Amino acid sequence: MTPRIESLRQFLLEKKHHAFRRTVDWGALPSPRGSRCARAADVLRMMLAEEARTPVIFPDERIVFTRTCANLPERMTQSEMEYLRQNAYFHEMGVVFNLSPRFEIALSRGLDALRDQTLERKERALREKDEEGIEFLNAVESGINAVCALAESYIQEARRQGRDDIVRTLEQVPRKPARDFREALQFLRILHYALWCEGAYHNGFGRFDQFMFPYLKADIDSGALTHEEAFELLEEFFLSCNRDSDLYVGVQQGDNGQSLMLGGVDKNGDDATNILTHMALKASCELKLIDPKINLRVSKSTPDALYEEAVELTKQGLGFPQYANDDVVVPGLVQLGYTLEDARDYAVAACWEFIIPGVGMDIPNIAAVSFPAVVDEAMRSAEGRAADSFESFMHVVRERLFARADAIAASLESVDMLPCPFVSMMCDGRIEKARDMAHGSKYNNFGIHGVGFAPAVDSLAVIRKAVFEEKRVSLAELANMVDSNFVGHESFLAFARHEVPKFGCDDDSIDPIGTRLLDDFADSWENRINCRGGIYRVGTGSAMYYIWYAEELPASPDGRLAKTPLPANYAPSLGVQTPGPISVVKSFTKPNLSRVINGGPLTIEIHDSVFRDGEGVKKVAQLIKLFILRGGHQMQINTLNRDVLLDAQRHPENHAQLIVRVWGWSGYFVELDTPYQEQIIQRAEMTF
Repeated sequence: MTPRIESLRQFLLEKKHHAFRRTVDWGALPSPRGSRCARAADVLRMMLAEEARTPVIFPDERIVFTRTCANLPERMTQSEMEYLRQNAYFHEMGVVFNLSPRFEIALSRGLDALRDQTLERKERALREKDEEGIEFLNAVESGINAVCALAESYIQEARRQGRDDIVRTLEQVPRKPARDFREALQFLRILHYALWCEGAYHNGFGRFDQFMFPYLKADIDSGALTHEEAFELLEEFFLSCNRDSDLYVGVQQGDNGQSLMLGGVDKNGDDATNILTHMALKASCELKLIDPKINLRVSKSTPDALYEEAVELTKQGLGFPQYANDDVVVPGLVQLGYTLEDARDYAVAACWEFIIPGVGMDIPNIAAVSFPAVVDEAMRSAEGRAADSFESFMHVVRERLFARADAIAASLESVDMLPCPFVSMMCDGRIEKARDMAHGSKYNNFGIHGVGFAPAVDSLAVIRKAVFEEKRVSLAELANMVDSNFVGHESFLAFARHEVPKFGCDDDSIDPIGTRLLDDFADSWENRINCRGGIYRVGTGSAMYYIWYAEELPASPDGRLAKTPLPANYAPSLGVQTPGPISVVKSFTKPNLSRVINGGPLTIEIHDSVFRDGEGVKKVAQLIKLFILRGGHQMQINTLNRDVLLDAQRHPENHAQLIVRVWGWSGYFVELDTPYQEQIIQRAEMTF
């Protein structure tokens, strides 16, 4: 890390840039009765005009744009949104979100060329009297003008400060195509910044090392940049991703969706790893910040050296890179109807959900199914209690999964979203079609999370042994124990916890239950068409539901007590003692994971002492490789130390930079709400 980057990093960590922030009283939108696209354009124009009043250029920085307005204008009033929600389902905040545009569309052409294309297309829309198309194209034009105006304000500020280098960069981008690596990084910073200002959120960077590599390669090959100079620019860009990230709050601080994908294959199926892949891993390793969240595509062909290089980043305790297996993900997406070329171009949405940049308007986290709740329903149902064998009971569980799917699908019969024209401008064919991504795109699939997988499997194992094999209790008696939180039934609680095998121990007496449960889950959604013409994709991710659903659940037959959190994502139950990470990998790769390809990583906690041994990096790299070779789909590893976490709870002032993986993103431990902190502390740390 150069002294300049270290200085900028320290400036960021000390939050000195917060001194330039202000809260704005926006008043009403200029076009309160305007179309949805007009309102989106108003939000972006007002926001960027306000930002243009106070452009900020910090000493020594070369990649500029810092958000100074802490709050965005509201495009809809609360009463308006309530009215809209009476007639359709609007997911989360209701806007286009959780996607990755194709930034290269703007980087390679410049905004002036995109404005020209927009105006030309608008002439046709005017001739055709396509009012909706005209509104969209007007909004695109307005957004381009607003971004260019903000860039002009930065040019004037750079001139005032005598920063001719910044002037030269901003006189080229964003109006014209990026010509070199610095211009491309600056352009990308501007574009990504503008997406948030439009009101879109959880915008990923997509396959960063693919669309940015040509600019880097040209500079290196020509001698315009040395590797060291290029690396310094890359680290500064990564720093810029953290400058405003605390303003982009999801469920928890840090849940902002600023993910990027590295590695993998190109559209022809050839290895696409390049020098930028390696530089990005190294930059993240040096900076030790929560953004951007790094994802790495690997496969059975990935050399050990790249696994070990990635584990050097895992070792830092940031909770990334998150690993995705091309050998499973690409065929799995093709099986769901994605073209092979598109499937090979996959990235991730905010957390782990697999999406295709620029062509997908999937909503990959639209709903979730609680597996423990399904088991609980089956246990209490007349059909379940009439079951004369465990096989019969599993049929009832399957029927309950289908009933859950029916209910969720019925609630999603009319899904709508508010447009984001500036985002849509960088998606394939939107200007030509004169329609926002909110109307849909090539792929319009809905993703369904599967939550609490391991506790459900463990509960089914207890039911099989206690009810059907040993006949210790009836289902009705077991339900009463659960409702009492096992008070007065301590001997059964000990039996459930310690005498019945648990998923994650590589035990073939229980693991087939998990395989069957995931297959039934996949079956319950197969061949369903959603209201936007897409399909439903199921996955093994939990999102925040591992906390939320646990609050609604009584105790469960596996010995989990009421309100105890579920495991995050695809992971063993909290408190389960497994033989170690290898047994966990073996159990969790027995199901056919290509059928649950919405995403949802096997989440493992490794004790930081593993890396005190010089062989630690190689051991963890081989663990990841084992997961990939056995058909695992996605994996994330948290490097933790429980004692440090407990001390951070007691003395947060001493641990401001302690980073942990939460569910599909990383955040600062001391900024998390207590339930999330406690759940992370309860995760079992493993050693080899």
